Amino acid sequence: MQEICKDTPAQPGRYRWVIVGAASVVLAVAMGQLVNGLSAFFTPLEQSEGWSRGDIALINSAGLIGLAIGGIAMGWLADRIETRKVVLAGTIVTGLCVTAAGFASTLWQLYALFFVAGALGGGALFAPLFALVGSWFRTGAGLAIGIVSAGQAMGQGGIPLANAMLIDAFGWRGAFVAIGLASLAIMVPLALLARAPSAAEGAGAQAEKDAPAVHPAVVVALMSLAVIFCCALMSVPLMHLAPLVELCGATGPEAGGVLFVMMLTAIAGRVAFGKLADMIGALPAYLAASVWQTALVYVFIQIGDIGLFYLFAPIYGFGYAGVMTGVLTTLRALIPARFRASASGIVIAFAWGGHGLGGWLGGLFFDRTGSYDLTFGVAALAGLVNLALLLALGALVVRGKSGPPSQQALTRTA
Repeated sequence: MQEICKDTPAQPGRYRWVIVGAASVVLAVAMGQLVNGLSAFFTPLEQSEGWSRGDIALINSAGLIGLAIGGIAMGWLADRIETRKVVLAGTIVTGLCVTAAGFASTLWQLYALFFVAGALGGGALFAPLFALVGSWFRTGAGLAIGIVSAGQAMGQGGIPLANAMLIDAFGWRGAFVAIGLASLAIMVPLALLARAPSAAEGAGAQAEKDAPAVHPAVVVALMSLAVIFCCALMSVPLMHLAPLVELCGATGPEAGGVLFVMMLTAIAGRVAFGKLADMIGALPAYLAASVWQTALVYVFIQIGDIGLFYLFAPIYGFGYAGVMTGVLTTLRALIPARFRASASGIVIAFAWGGHGLGGWLGGLFFDRTGSYDLTFGVAALAGLVNLALLLALGALVVRGKSGPPSQQALTRTA
């Protein structure tokens, strides 16, 4: 064990890859449930309980609002106390709340459970774990963050598919109980592995001495606005692709399979865009992924055949996946380490807010119009607003890079 944890400035220790692996699995399980795991429950809840899709989508929105609020508090806390304690609490709360959802009898109970799961569960995992991973890498942080983000993508594809199969086998209540108990068994032991690096193991302190290219407050403000629109777009396929495919005559597992295929390619996309961030810079990689998802999201509504969904979903998924990696690597590149978890918590809070807003509006537009045309059209418009804000941030970074050479280091992930 001592050999695994051993590190020198020239030879980073292997324990950083233990951190990457543990964070990948924890975020796969937790975010797979809280971000879009509910997509498999739309049709079963609508048929068995008589609830509208807009009301059902609010369950997911409640969880994302919880993630937003909790992420700010937990990011602040993770900068001040041992990360392991924060992460362990988050895994326990997430598993218990999802298990309890199987015993809910009213909508408000599901709203409350998912809000708590987001605030005290996922909120204690997302920003703290990504900040922890970044702190272990002097170079190649983009690739490491991309791998962890890929783990999250695997969960966002695998959990809805698993939920669809569990619903077929046990009903929606049994599915919640099964996935909640499995979450506890998987996440809690991995949370115990989380620890911060020592001075020798962690990223060098040189960047802390350099003036950032853009003032951190400006970065946080612009990125917070951008991710509202970015994630409002992102949430539409994640939450409504499976129901859209079902409208074409597919079964629940078949529709979940389309989402699963999309998220499988997202795994590769998140790693690829993390590596791209190491090569060309975090913000340019983030812009490239944002252009990809904005240009292609409306194509979904033009498809009416299950086979074509299976062909197009991976194409969209590879590029869209780079967006979250881009957000995280850009934050690492432009925000000093000493308050990176806090800043990440604020930006990610707006991201979850945008995600919840987009998912809810998608269901509301469907209830009002009887189709998903407006839902996916508004998603594309939101993507254009996100691009405009990112270009504004990019212009500020370019201006900052024209200053002293030491300022240029923070615009890259390496």
